[in-house]
This record gives sequence, C-alpha cells and structure tokens, in this order.
Amino acid sequence: MTSETLPSGPHAAAIDAFQTGNYPLAAGLLAPLLAQSPDDAVLLRLYGMALVRTGAATDALAPLARSVAVAPGDAVSATWHGIALHAAGRHAEAAGALGKAVALTPRDPAPLIHLSRALLKQGRPRPALAAAQRAVALAPSLLEAAHAERIATLALLQASPGSAPARLAGAWLALGRICMRMDKVGEARMAFREALGLQPLQADAECELALVEHLCGQPVTATARLAAVLGREPGCHLARIALASRHLLDDDAAAALAVLDAGGRPPAGPLRSRWHAERAQALIALGRDDAAGRELAQAEQDPASGLDLLLSWQRLVLARRASRPEVTALADRVARLATIRDAGTLEHRIDAHFDLADLRRTEGDPAAAFAHWHRGHALLRLAQPFSRPQHEEYLQAIMAEFGKRRLVTGPRSELRDPAPVFIVGLPRTGTTLLEQILSAHPMVHGAGERLAVRETLARLTGTLSGATAMKRAAALDAPTLTTSSAGYLADLHALAPEAACVLDKMPDNIFQLGFLATLLPGARVICCTRDLRDVGASIFQHRFIGYHPYAHDLADLGWYMAQHQRLLEHWRAVLPLPVLMLDHAGWIDDFDVTLRRVLAFLDLPYDPACERFYEQDRRIGTASRAQVRQPINAAGVGRWRAYAAQLAPLLRELPPAR
Repeated sequence: MTSETLPSGPHAAAIDAFQTGNYPLAAGLLAPLLAQSPDDAVLLRLYGMALVRTGAATDALAPLARSVAVAPGDAVSATWHGIALHAAGRHAEAAGALGKAVALTPRDPAPLIHLSRALLKQGRPRPALAAAQRAVALAPSLLEAAHAERIATLALLQASPGSAPARLAGAWLALGRICMRMDKVGEARMAFREALGLQPLQADAECELALVEHLCGQPVTATARLAAVLGREPGCHLARIALASRHLLDDDAAAALAVLDAGGRPPAGPLRSRWHAERAQALIALGRDDAAGRELAQAEQDPASGLDLLLSWQRLVLARRASRPEVTALADRVARLATIRDAGTLEHRIDAHFDLADLRRTEGDPAAAFAHWHRGHALLRLAQPFSRPQHEEYLQAIMAEFGKRRLVTGPRSELRDPAPVFIVGLPRTGTTLLEQILSAHPMVHGAGERLAVRETLARLTGTLSGATAMKRAAALDAPTLTTSSAGYLADLHALAPEAACVLDKMPDNIFQLGFLATLLPGARVICCTRDLRDVGASIFQHRFIGYHPYAHDLADLGWYMAQHQRLLEHWRAVLPLPVLMLDHAGWIDDFDVTLRRVLAFLDLPYDPACERFYEQDRRIGTASRAQVRQPINAAGVGRWRAYAAQLAPLLRELPPAR
C-alpha cells in the first residue's frame, strides 16, 4: 500500500496491467521499455513495484535503487525501495530507506506504515508503534494504519514483562476485528484464537471467531460455538444476531426469527441496527414484506452502522416484489456498494455478488451474471485458499496407500453389515436428488452429510493431515478395524433402527473409500456423475456454505474436477466394495428404469413413494434443496453453453469428453 498515483501516457498498457493487478504482465511489458530507456525513473519505479508484487523482491532492488538515484526527491521511489528491502529480509536497510521517504513526504501515512513494519522486524516495537501512531494521526480512517498500530501495540505488550492477559486478549481481539475489515481472514482467525487462548470463553472473541469459521467453510463448528455462547450468556446480543444470520444462510428463516425474538427487546447501542437488519432479512424470506419494511426503516436510522450494502439489498428485494420503479437504481447501487470494502462485511459483499448474479441471470444478461459470480468467488478465495500441490500430494498418498494389494489382501473389519450406503460425487451431480428419491422408500433413512467417517479416521490415526492420515489408516490391523467398525455401526443404526439402508452423502467420502472398504467391508457405494462442463458451470454459479476452496478459481475448479475423475477411476479399478455408477442423465431419460436399477443394487423392493420424492418435507442442508422438491426436469442440461466463453479456463483443464 502506498499513495502512488500512476502516470498516464505512452506506457498505458503496462500501467493498465499494473492497476488491474496483473503484475506479471506489467513486468513483462515494462522490461522492453526499460531496455530502450534505462534511466527513466517512472519506468524503473513501476518495474520494481511490479516485481515486488509478483514476489520477486530481490530482483526489484536494482531497478528501485536506480529509480531513487535518478530521482532522489521522489518519495514514492524511496518508499518502494524500502518495501522491496523489507520483503527481501534486509530490514535495517529498509528502515533507513523508509525513513528517507518519510522525510520527503511527512504528510503521507504510507511510508510510516511500512517503516513501522520494518522496525518491528528489527525487534524495535516502541519506535514501530510511534511510526504507526503518526500514520493513524495523519489518516484516522485508514485501516492499514490502524492495523500497523495494533500489531505494534501487541509487540510492545508482549515484550513488556507483566502484561495483563486481559489486556493482551483485548489487543488481539481488536487486531482481529481490523483484519476482518481488511479482508485478512487468515490473520483474523489467528488473532481471535490468540485472544481466546488468553481469555477462554470470552464471548466477543467466540462470536467473531464463529463468523470467521463460517467463512472458512466450517458452518457446523460456527453454529455450535454460537449456541454454546448463548447457552452460557443468554444476554449476548452479538451471539444471538450471529446465530440468526447462520440460520438464514441455511434457509431457515423461522429459526432465525425465533432466535432473535427469544432475546426480548432489541439491544441498545451499535448492535441495534444489526438486530433490525437480521430480523428484516428473516421476514423477507418468510414473505412478510410489510413487517420487513418496518424493521428495515428501524435499521436505517443509524447511517454509521456499516450495513449500507445489506440494507440496500433488502430495499431492492422489496422493490422488485412490489414492481416499484426504483428497482434499476437500487440494483445499480447494490452493485456499486458490493465493490466497496467499508459498505458491508465480507459476508455481505460475497452474498451480494451471488444475489446480483442470480438477478442478472433472470434478466437475461449472462455476461453480467458471470462477472458477479467471478467477484463473489474472488472474495471467498480470501477465506478459502486452494493449493494444487497440496491436493496432488493428498491424492498420491490415497492411491499409493490404498492400492489393489492393500484392499484385496490386507486386514479389514470382520463385520459385513450391508446397511451403510455412501453416495459420492462432485457437488451438483445429483447426490442430493438421489438421497431425496431413496429417502422416500420406507426401508431407507437419509442421514445427510455425516461427519462420522472423518471423525472415525481422526480418532484412529490421530490426525486429519492428508497424507499422514492415509498412511496410518492403511496400517490399521483387523482387530482395531473390527472394534471401530462395531462402534460406527451402532451409531449408524441408532439413527434409524428399522432401516435396511442408511445413506451418507458427505462428498469428501470419495477420498476415504479405501479406508471405508477396510472399516465397513459390507458397505455399498453409489457414485453420481454428470457432464463435467455442466458440473463446473453449476458449481461456479453457487455459493456453497461449506469448505470448497477449489471452486473459487475457474482453472482450479477444472483441474480439481479432472483430479476427482482420476481418483474415481482408481477406485473403480481397485475397490472391493460394490460400486454403482449413476449418471444424472439417467433420471431424465428414463426415471423408472434408473430407479429400479438403483433399488436392485441396494436389494430393495420397488416402492411408488420414490416416484413422488419431491413431496417429502424432510430437511435438506445442501444447495440443491430447492431443485429436489420439484419433479425431474432437464433445465440444467447443457447450461454451460451459455457461458462457454467465460468458462474457457475451466474447460481447458477438463479431460477430453468421451
């Protein structure tokens, strides 16, 4: 971060690449320009800045040092030279360069912020705090300055003997909140955990951590944490509001309203507007628009609430339902606010982009819809980063440890209970549909996405760390597997004692099929498949409430689906369990034949209730909850074609169509 204002002129393409965040392209465009004008201070500075942004800080030192020599009075060159020195680990030199930048531009907070960071790396928290405080004084609303001040304050407190744990916990909590406002989700999570380590059961820190856990794909953990806070402290309005928000994300508006109303009167102070806003959201979901409008008016009374984006979206929904003329203006306002960090929380901005995408899609503007899906996923990626190398390492360990020899001749449980049925497949391949159809059968219980396999694996191996867990799981002996299998099956049958089949549709079970073949050798597996192009398009168009880091970049998504296919082919070659491959198109082409095929695989008699699966009123916790309450249709077949151009990065990663 600097206060750099980039020039315009003959280097427009390079400048545009830099301004739009394509730093490798900017560096590539600037290099030949520099060869022609090696002493151009602007080119030197931009080239060095681009290199720093690509992680090549050491390579940036020479051009940035040259830019300082060519233009010794340029504060921006001096600042970036200091930033590069800091990134290269030369912190004392960085502090010297940034000190010079401060002298050149004493009213600019940017060099002061970076100076504070360099001083901290030298183990000098007191002058670091002084520099950060000067930056805050110059720009009180600048989050980067506040962040630097909190970091320096913590460093000073930790360096001071006898600092009170409560004071340190408060500093960590404040830092975490600033990090969340800056979209630094990982740093915020660490800060809230540090606060709770110093002050366990501190309600505010618990609530803030729960919100982060939700963003990071742990909704069950987040909900349990908030419920525990409310159980201990029924008067904690922050927990009540956050728990209501979680229910709304699960499409359970009635539960959200009940949680809010159980607290009695709305809270006083800054939480009052949030309480009214969440209540308005629940009422909108329940179709009680007049009541929602009254709550919305109450929420809007505090213009400094930070709810501008959420409230504008609620106004838009109500205006659309009433066919009022301000719909277009409100939609444009929501789209603008969704790009402004301070207009709403990260959660609100993510939701706004996905909601706007649905709006633009229904209006017949697929390009605009796709742009909003792209922005929504870019924000989610801040909370759920994805690593191809780590995932590749995990897959290699799975296939190496659970090959044919281990699965055919290795130890396994002695129990052969046929009740467990695992439904696996990528999201949007019909796993929820299959569960809904089978759950209509009187001899079947649909248990949803259970955590039991993951918990059993963690208990037996002592870890959930990918490759290590696979290695330890593959080494388990028959007595251990039999004992654990007995406990697993007892819990399973307790869910539905009369059921012949109990369904578990946790998608991650695809990675544990080798382990499951040793733990539950009587189990059966149904793998749902679908045209990968439609799968990819559908995944990208949904905001999943869970951990799907691969979904937030189109190229990563295509690569992940190709690797999923590779793992599936491995299981088909080595797995001793019965596996039924079920293509989604079968339900559309001939529902009756497909149904009878599935029932025969499970040794179940035909039951006509399965044909009326959409009439069931069972709770469904996945993104397909609306679709499976309708009769089978072909609405999603070939949908990817409308977005073929935008999906190009994904399509390039997919295996050739067969």
